Order: sequence, then C-alpha cells, then structure tokens
Amino acid sequence: MKKISKNQWTRREFTAQSVLAMLSGVTITLAGCGDSDSPTTPVTPSPTPAPTPTPTPTPPAAQNATGVVGSNHGHTAVVTAAQLTAGAGVSIDISGSANHPHAVDLTADEIGQIAAGTRVQKTSSNNSAHAHSVTFN
Repeated sequence: MKKISKNQWTRREFTAQSVLAMLSGVTITLAGCGDSDSPTTPVTPSPTPAPTPTPTPTPPAAQNATGVVGSNHGHTAVVTAAQLTAGAGVSIDISGSANHPHAVDLTADEIGQIAAGTRVQKTSSNNSAHAHSVTFN
C-alpha cells in the first residue's frame, strides 16, 4: 500500500468530504414507511400570514403663513393654519405693533396658493395716507 502524507487524502476520504460538501446546503427529509393498514394523515400546510399593511403617512399639520410686509413699521401679516385649512377667502388685520390698522384681503384661490407654497403678493388697505405690499411665501 502507498504511504500517504499528512496533507493528502485517500480516495475514500476525498469522496466522503466531497459528498459532505455537496450536501452541506441540502436538507434531506426521510419519512418512515408505516404499516399498510394504518391510515395516512395528509399534511396541511400552514397558511401564509397576511402582510402587515404599510401605515399611511400622516400629512404634516398646517402651520401659520407669515407674510413679509414691505416698508414695514410694526405691521404683522399672518394667515392662521385654521384659515389655510378652511380654504375660504379672508380679510386679515396686519396692525401688529403699529399705531394704525391695515387690512389685506385674500380670495379663496389665494388662500389655496399660500397653503400650497405658491408666492402671493397683495397690497394692503390704504390707511394713514399709505399702503403696504405684503408677500406670502
């Protein structure tokens, strides 16, 4: 018989290792045979669970829209979140800390544009011999 070195396998060892390597990713199920008189019970597969529904993202809460008042001396122009959500035309008072009032009238379409992030520019009412340009977005 031929002498085999430490780093060599015999044909039998090589075959056994090859078979093990090939079967390492394979699962083999063996079922025993029962008596021919014993009834067989069919195997019912487990039902596949229904996929978990993806939650619908919640839209961000409406926020107030603040306008930039041109030639400002204390006026503040704010369309509230409630007004933006309602979508109706509004008249907002932009008095702020000024000692006289001004109003800005916005149509329902303009409110919708402001809510959508579109730029809207309006001129306020004329009080104390002047008016202001108010720009939203």
